[in-house]
Amino acid sequence: MRRVNDLALLPPAPLDVAGPDCGMEAGDLVAENTLRTAVILSLFLDRRADDDDVLPNGSNDRRGWWADTVAPMTEYGIGGGLASGDRIGSRLWLLSREKQLAGVLDRARHYAEEALAWLVEDGVATAVSVTASSPRSGWLALEVTITLPDTSEYRGTFPLSV
Repeated sequence: MRRVNDLALLPPAPLDVAGPDCGMEAGDLVAENTLRTAVILSLFLDRRADDDDVLPNGSNDRRGWWADTVAPMTEYGIGGGLASGDRIGSRLWLLSREKQLAGVLDRARHYAEEALAWLVEDGVATAVSVTASSPRSGWLALEVTITLPDTSEYRGTFPLSV
């Protein structure tokens, strides 16, 4: 497997509602070669809601990346689209107005695993597992474990306000 450096995205600090940000060091953008940036983009970009999803704000805006509906996956990695079955982001945004119930934690886990499934499908990982918890009122924490082909693991905790 070929490793490529990505721009380092840093997850938001606990109780920071601004969201992920670019890593900076000595006035320069930081690169990284772990799965952190891929996981952050997979979890925190808004995937288009399914037709049967209940939208949290009562609007008809199903969000999502426009190219998921038009651009097939290419050898350059652009697109996704219905031709390949890939869809960018997660449906975690659908939980933004939910009460903190066990069923919501199950949905959060499901949405996160759905968003990270491409890692296994593309051979980047052999397994993905997510545990969702509610560490305090209004917050959701996702504990992500990704097993790589060499049996090493990437682990990360990602906070989310709901």
